[in-house]
Amino acid sequence: MIIVTGHLTLDPGDRDAFVSDSIEFVRVARDTPGCLDFAVSADPIEVERVNVLERWESAATLEAFRGAGPDDASAARILQLDVHDYEATPIA
Repeated sequence: MIIVTGHLTLDPGDRDAFVSDSIEFVRVARDTPGCLDFAVSADPIEVERVNVLERWESAATLEAFRGAGPDDASAARILQLDVHDYEATPIA
């Protein structure tokens, strides 16, 4: 299993719009084969922060999806990116 987690930094006035604009992308991700979970959410404390959490069956399913990543306009809204991939083994 691959876990992708971290946060994005945006202009504080754009954060909520960015999260709202991500809804369709989240739906597409969740419908993608191999996606176990996908979430984009506003941080409750930092007004410029958007939290990201993804779980994928494998690195191959994640890489296949990444070709459908954010368009240039969405990417341009991100001031900083601190998101990393981790390989994980379920405990149970």
